[in-house]
Amino acid sequence: MEDPPRLDAEQTRKDLARVVTALFEKWHLEDEEQLALLGLDGKSRHVLPQYRSGECALPNNPDTLDRVAYLLGIHGGLRLLFPEDKAIRFGWVRMRNRALDGRTALDVMLREGLVGGARVARLVDAQRGR
Repeated sequence: MEDPPRLDAEQTRKDLARVVTALFEKWHLEDEEQLALLGLDGKSRHVLPQYRSGECALPNNPDTLDRVAYLLGIHGGLRLLFPEDKAIRFGWVRMRNRALDGRTALDVMLREGLVGGARVARLVDAQRGR
């Protein structure tokens, strides 16, 4: 069995940057939303194209890496929940949800930061029966 990727390795964080920004494009997120979901301020906007191309690594800090883990976990769960329906899979974050008090998953993640990401990830896991 292979060892898991090391998050302190720059190449791993470059790969994660490329993958998560590709997900953001599928979710049709604005730059400000992308930065907020990563826990970065608006001054970091210039790094988004570098993340997309994989030439710049995500910051090596637990907050950003935990956020990315939640985002990719949410996406993975949605792929399992909606394997045949890309419109729902990629649009789900913008759909109002009773379990989130009528708010969208995106709104919860933007307003509640890391805790919101964890909350949405738990919701997706619960819907999958995990």
